[in-house]
Amino acid sequence: MGSRRTLRGTEKTMSDGTTNTNRGGYLGFWVVGAILLVAMPLLNLMPPEDSWFHLSDFSLNRFGKFLAFAILALGLDLIWGYTGILSLGQGVFFGLGAYCMGMHLMLTIGKESVYGSDLPDFMVWNQVKELPLFWKPFYSFPVAVIGAVLVPVMFASLFGFFAFRSRIKGVYFAIITQALALAAWLVFNRNDTKLGGTNGLTDFKQVIGYRLSEPGTQRVLYIITVLCLGAAYLLCRWIIRSRAGRVLVAVRDSEQRVVFSGYTPANYKLFAFVVAAGLAGLAGMLYAPQVGIITPAQIGVLPSLEMVIWVAVGGRGSLAGAVLGAVVVNYGRSILTNYFPELWPFIVGGLFVLVVLLFPDGLVGIIRSLKTLLRSRETGAGKAAVAEGKR
Repeated sequence: MGSRRTLRGTEKTMSDGTTNTNRGGYLGFWVVGAILLVAMPLLNLMPPEDSWFHLSDFSLNRFGKFLAFAILALGLDLIWGYTGILSLGQGVFFGLGAYCMGMHLMLTIGKESVYGSDLPDFMVWNQVKELPLFWKPFYSFPVAVIGAVLVPVMFASLFGFFAFRSRIKGVYFAIITQALALAAWLVFNRNDTKLGGTNGLTDFKQVIGYRLSEPGTQRVLYIITVLCLGAAYLLCRWIIRSRAGRVLVAVRDSEQRVVFSGYTPANYKLFAFVVAAGLAGLAGMLYAPQVGIITPAQIGVLPSLEMVIWVAVGGRGSLAGAVLGAVVVNYGRSILTNYFPELWPFIVGGLFVLVVLLFPDGLVGIIRSLKTLLRSRETGAGKAAVAEGKR
C-alpha cells in the first residue's frame, strides 16, 4: 500500500511540474526537430552567401557542437533534476567518449601526419616506437563508436556500484565525483598515458573516408547530432514517464519513503548514473570530429561544473530546459569570450548564483510564469467582457 501511495504521488508531481505530458510537448518536439533537422541545413545549403538568410558553415558547425553538449545535459538532468544526484564528474564520461573517437581519427591520418609516420605525431615526439596495444582496436570505426558509449558506461557502472552500495549521497557524492574529474584530468595530462598529454588529440583529417574539412561532411555530422539528440530526448522522456522514472523522482523527493516501500534506491541511482554516462560518452563522440580536437581541458573540474550550470540555467527537472540551457550558455560563451575572455569564469559563476537565488526553475520556469501570467490576464479580460455584456 505504501508503495502505491508513493508512486501515485510521484506521478502527480511529474505531470504537474517536472514533465510535459500533454500533446503540446510532442508538438513542440516535432516543430523544433523540423527546424534543427531540415530548416537549418537548408539555410546553410541553399541561400547565397551574401543573403541575410544564409547560415554559414562555421555557424552550423558551432551549433552542432552546442547540440552535442545538449545530449550530455539531458543525461545530467536525468540524474540531478529527476533523481536528485548532483554529479560533478560528467566531464570524465564526455572525455572518454571523445577520446575513443579521437583515437580512431588519429589512426586514420596515416602518412598525412607531420612526420609522415603511421604513428600519431605526439608519439613520434615522445619517441614511442610501436603503437600501444590499447590503441589497436580503434583502427575500426565501429569499435570506436561502440567504445565511445560502452567505455563510459562500464566505468560509470563500476564507480557507481561501489559509491551507491556504500550509501554515499548528497554533497559527499558531489565531492567524490569532483575528485574523480580532477584525477582523470591529471591522468590524461601525463605523457606516459600515451593519449597526447596536455595537447590531447588533434589535427583530424577524415572520418570513414570523408574529409572533415569539407562543408558537406560537417553538415552530415550536424544532422547525425540532431538525430542523436532527438533519440536521447525520447529515451529520457520514456524513462521518466515509466515506472522506473516515477521511482527515480520518489528517490529525489524522499529516499527514505522509497526504502520503506520495498524498493532499493541504489539500483535506480546506478541505472540513472549509467544512462547519463552513456549519453555523455555519445556527446563526446559527436563533439570530437566536429571540433577537431579533444584535450584534458574538456574533462577536468571546471568543464564538469559548467555542465551543471547549463542544466541549472535551463531549468533543473525539465528535459527541454536542459537542452535550452546547454545551447544558451554555450552560445553566450562563444560570443562573450570574443570580447571578454578573462571575465567568462566570473560571468558564468555570477549567472549560476543569480539563477539559484532568483530563478530556481531556470529559463523554463520563467517561460512558464509568463505563460501563466498571460493566461490569467486573458481570463480576467474575458470575465470583464462578460460582465460588461450583462450590464
